[in-house]
Amino acid sequence: MTKALLIVNPSSGGEEAKKYEDQATEKLHSLFDEVIVKHTEEAGDAIDFAKEAAQEKIDSVFAMGGDGTVNEAISGLAEEEFRPNFGFFPLGTVNDLARALNLPLDPEEAIANLDLTRTKSLDVGKLNDQYFMNVVAIGRIPESINDVDVEDKTKFGKLAYFISGIKNVIGTESYDFELTIDGEAQAVTSTTIIIGLTNSVGGFEQLLSDAQVDDGKMHLLYLKDESLLDTVKSLPDLLTGVKETTDNVGYVTFTKGTIAVKEKTLVTNVDGDEGPELPIDVAVLPGHLTVYAGKAND
Repeated sequence: MTKALLIVNPSSGGEEAKKYEDQATEKLHSLFDEVIVKHTEEAGDAIDFAKEAAQEKIDSVFAMGGDGTVNEAISGLAEEEFRPNFGFFPLGTVNDLARALNLPLDPEEAIANLDLTRTKSLDVGKLNDQYFMNVVAIGRIPESINDVDVEDKTKFGKLAYFISGIKNVIGTESYDFELTIDGEAQAVTSTTIIIGLTNSVGGFEQLLSDAQVDDGKMHLLYLKDESLLDTVKSLPDLLTGVKETTDNVGYVTFTKGTIAVKEKTLVTNVDGDEGPELPIDVAVLPGHLTVYAGKAND
């Protein structure tokens, strides 16, 4: 007998949330013998629900909510020895992982198109003692994202992140970072460092254009900006996608590393939410989960 768990964040999806939940439940009942639905009430609930499902060896776990809910569900599964297949129906502002997996961003379409035969391996990132599915961002732009009002995130989507980030970079100082990348020490002066697992970061689908969800690597880029002019020079590279180090941006792929900053206190942004202060240790767990994906691009 097959069994699925659907974790629902009832605060995602606005007025349509209940309709989406009913549609997802009906779809899952057509694919599994038994479907359990659990609603989150506070931060950490999705972690606990997913962890319990793994321990009970439920076949598949699905999440319905924004990037935070998806991150929590993945975090709950990542720690366990037995990890159910994972799927999700995106109700968030940016939905980077959905973009990277070719999932429809329209919830009704994502529900209707769920196909249990379309699976993909998913790399999971580990940061200190927590997990991430998409991106760790450090510096001026991430600091400003942490400060974006929740209502603005909902109302303006990725535009709110972008405008806030650009406003915060202009006229601000750079940081002196100390990186250890696969055992190699490196000093970097920059306003911003981004560590990504997928091509889509902040809704910009080609920022890390070579990154694949299953390539077993983290992709690190940083702006070579010690002045506002340097920051402006980096924008064309960011908009066209970063595949290699240029005069304006640095780029490297790696599997394990440490990020520290000299004489400053800097808080990270992890999958769109505020994370721990530097220094941090990061590592990739290759192919750690099996996820339900969308149709491959032709």
